[in-house]
Amino acid sequence: MSFTTSGTALQSLLGLRLPPVAIAFRESAPANMQRIEAPAPAGCGYWLLAAEGRVFYTESSDHYTCPVGAHTHGIDLPPDVAQELTGLVQTMVQMQYIKMEEIPTIPRRQSPFQVALYARLSEASFEPDVVLIRGTAKQLMLVAEAAQATGVANGGSTMGRPTCAILPESLQSGLATASFGCIGNRVYTGLGDDEGYYAIPGANILQVEHSRLFLDVPAKGARLDVAVETRDPAHAQDILRALTAEGFSVKLMEPGGVR
Repeated sequence: MSFTTSGTALQSLLGLRLPPVAIAFRESAPANMQRIEAPAPAGCGYWLLAAEGRVFYTESSDHYTCPVGAHTHGIDLPPDVAQELTGLVQTMVQMQYIKMEEIPTIPRRQSPFQVALYARLSEASFEPDVVLIRGTAKQLMLVAEAAQATGVANGGSTMGRPTCAILPESLQSGLATASFGCIGNRVYTGLGDDEGYYAIPGANILQVEHSRLFLDVPAKGARLDVAVETRDPAHAQDILRALTAEGFSVKLMEPGGVR
């Protein structure tokens, strides 16, 4: 199953309001990809733009508007922006939003930042380093169960502020990671009161999506799932009619998702 098919199937199966987003960190952008026209107020704002259908890349300076996000992305800040980050952190400490001893524990990408690529998973022309799923508690629960079933779930607690730290945490641990979000993210992305995020390393998204296809069994229920690969659409319809006539519940999985 391709990343394109996986992205479409995940949105369809889970009923996501916004599609999963593919993010990758590369030394350079593909020749046919355009840079974002103007910096977003925060790095997480690029997640929303990608979910809405934009395909683009960012450079280091496109993240200077959010010093905290620049820090988690592993971006070396120029002196004036670094001073801004220091002032922002001090303000957060004074407001008791964060403690100074917490700063060194915030996850941060260790590789030098060159460019970041963004697109819907179903439309990505690149292999994602991490896939970001935005959904309700129930939707994320189902994804988490799929991640647990495939052995790629992070056994740690759900993350909080800053939301963007979910990216380096997932990348460096190689495990799927959940986040409640933070106030900044909710302001810049319109994240709902009942929504959060789940980040899955790109190499594991196909395993998680495949597992999710078979995780909608009710508690105390039992079911045998059989996946049948057909020769062509006509063959699929013949099998569909035969199984339906015998009383079986059938889902037709197409290249673009599940019908």
